[in-house]
Amino acid sequence: MTEGADSSGQPLMGHLTELRSRLVKTFIAVGACTVVAFFFRNQMLYLLQNSYSEVAGRDLVVTGPTDQFSIAMRMALFGGTVLASPVIAYQAWCFINPGLTQRERKWAFPVVAALVTLFCLGVGFAYWSLPRAVAFLVSIFEDLENLWTVELYTRFVIRFLLLFGISFQFPVFLYGAAAAGVVTSDKLAAGRRWAVLIIVVVGAAVSPTGDPVTLLLLSTPLYLFYEATIWLIRLTLKK
Repeated sequence: MTEGADSSGQPLMGHLTELRSRLVKTFIAVGACTVVAFFFRNQMLYLLQNSYSEVAGRDLVVTGPTDQFSIAMRMALFGGTVLASPVIAYQAWCFINPGLTQRERKWAFPVVAALVTLFCLGVGFAYWSLPRAVAFLVSIFEDLENLWTVELYTRFVIRFLLLFGISFQFPVFLYGAAAAGVVTSDKLAAGRRWAVLIIVVVGAAVSPTGDPVTLLLLSTPLYLFYEATIWLIRLTLKK
C-alpha cells in the first residue's frame, strides 16, 4: 500500500496541518497590516468621506460614544486586508500548489499577480465610481436633508469597495475554467446573452445599494472583462 493510500488518514491530517499553517500566516499578515493601517485612520477617513462631503456639502456626523473607535477599527481592518492581499493570494496558492503538476505550478506568479492587480483595480474603480453613486442616492428626494452618520457611511463604502474588488477577480477564474477544459472561447462567445443576464442579476443581488447607477458601474466593466477574457483564451490557449 502506498503512502498516499494509507488508511491512517495521514494525508487528510497533512492537508489540515498545511491549511492551519497557511491560515495562521494569513492572519498574522492581516493583523500586522491592520496595525499599520490604524495609524493612517485619519487619512483613510478623509478619503472615504470626501465623496459625500463634495456631493452633500457637509461632513459626516457621529451619533454614539463608541462610534469613532469602531469606525477606526473597521477602516484599519479594511486597509490591512488590502495591504495584505498579496500575502493572502500567495498563501492560497501555496496551499493548492502541491496538488498541481509541474507545468501548472508555472502559473503561480501570473495567477497571484493577476488576482492582486485586479483586486486593486476593482477597489480603485469603485473609489472613482463612489461620487457618482453617492450623488444619485442623495438626489432621489430633493426635500430631504442628507445627514449621514460616519458609522453607516463607512460601512456602506467598505462594502462598496470590496464588492468591486472581489467582482473584478472573475476573469481569472473564467480563464482558469478554460485552461482546465471546462469551457471554451466558442462556448463563452455563444453564451453572451446569458452572461449579460447573469452579470446584471448577480450584480443587483450583491450590490450594497441596488440602485441603477451602481449596477451599471459594476456590470459594464465585468462584461468588458468577459469579452477580453474570450480573446485572451483564443490567443493564449491552444488546446
